[in-house]
Amino acid sequence: MSALAPLHLTDMASPALSPDDSSLSAAVSISPSDSENLSPDELELLSKLEEQNRLLEADSKSLRSVSGSCRTNVTSPGPPPLDQDSWELWGRIVTHWEEWTRRKEKLLKELIRKGIPHHFRAIVWQMLCNATDMPVKKQYADLLKMSSPCEKLIRRDIARTYPEHDFFRGQDSMGQEGLFNVMKAYSLIDREVGYCQGSAFIVGLLLMQMPEEEAFCVFVRLMQEYRLRELFKPSMAELGLCIYQLEYMLQDQLPELNLHFRSHCFHTSMYASSWFLTLFLTTFPLSIATRVFDIFIYEGLEVIFRVGMALLTVNQTELMQLDMEGMSQYFQKVIPHQFDSCPDKLILKAYQVKYNPKRMKRLEKEYAAIKSKEMEEQIEIKRLRTENRLLKQRIETLEKLQNDPRVTEELVSHLESELEQSRLREAETLGALKEIQEKVVELEKVSVQLAIQNDIS
Repeated sequence: MSALAPLHLTDMASPALSPDDSSLSAAVSISPSDSENLSPDELELLSKLEEQNRLLEADSKSLRSVSGSCRTNVTSPGPPPLDQDSWELWGRIVTHWEEWTRRKEKLLKELIRKGIPHHFRAIVWQMLCNATDMPVKKQYADLLKMSSPCEKLIRRDIARTYPEHDFFRGQDSMGQEGLFNVMKAYSLIDREVGYCQGSAFIVGLLLMQMPEEEAFCVFVRLMQEYRLRELFKPSMAELGLCIYQLEYMLQDQLPELNLHFRSHCFHTSMYASSWFLTLFLTTFPLSIATRVFDIFIYEGLEVIFRVGMALLTVNQTELMQLDMEGMSQYFQKVIPHQFDSCPDKLILKAYQVKYNPKRMKRLEKEYAAIKSKEMEEQIEIKRLRTENRLLKQRIETLEKLQNDPRVTEELVSHLESELEQSRLREAETLGALKEIQEKVVELEKVSVQLAIQNDIS
């Protein structure tokens, strides 16, 4: 695999792609200098793709054309047969990978957004995340011989991972055994994360495409370089950040829906946590979720924000007519199957969402500052509680001495003075403690509003 060039997420961003590009067709327009790198056949292919996008966009002008007509087919067909042209095209892409990633990146991005053919996913995913020749692959067999403290937890959860899929059905199935092996091996090389339930769905999807060792390497790379490790740490601090950023996008782009959610105490984490933790693998049928994963492994978590906001935009009218229970059912029953027959429309809608990386970065810094302040307040609360406990013990001791007949009148007077000072100090400590607790509660209430009020443009 020496012909493969190392790929990094920072190298994948297209400098010509504006954060606020409003359509998929706009996102893939090729400049004259870029077109020089494309052959006549590739230029013709690009023209066809752009025409398909224009037709999709015209067909999607009405939200009803998406939220209505796409609900008719709720089955998930298997991968369609690959035509000769696609075989040859993706064969060229894999064979000349370095050339495509360096000189034809925009066309490659468009093709990935259109979906990587099933037969090519294993090798393309590995090349996209630079997981084709990882040293950790040589450790895999030895890791399987070791024991992990997470084994019981993994065994308990794997039966719940894709329970309807034939590959994972049955305790002794190849899928469940492979899933256990990969999750166990990862728990041994990353003791801090160990095992987190949502990660099994990601590993399961990888195992549907490639052998265990290769799935293990891709998963390690995703954890290391795609923010997933931070999402799955015990504190789940990264999940809190993602929810905070999504709440900003919701308030900024869909303010009426945001107010409706708030008026019914329908918190963002109630419907969006699984979007980030499982990358929509527990939301959509596999045929659609895999399309989202194609883009994720090339463009990162940005696509999760885009797809999430697209779903909220398409369903805003219906959601605003429902109470909390109704909205919860709607997210579980209706939304997952809206795009079964037209996944291209979902991707189109996702790339009509306004997404500004600079704003997201500033929100990240703001969220870190808020959490740091909360941590400082929590430390101060802990100190005050300790001081208050010691004061109470001191008061109890003084009260006992005050009532002791063996204590002289002069000492009693001194004890009474000290007791009064201790009680005053206790009152001050309790007041300070209450004030800081109120500050913490206020921070939690206004954290999202802070993002809006500050000029982060």
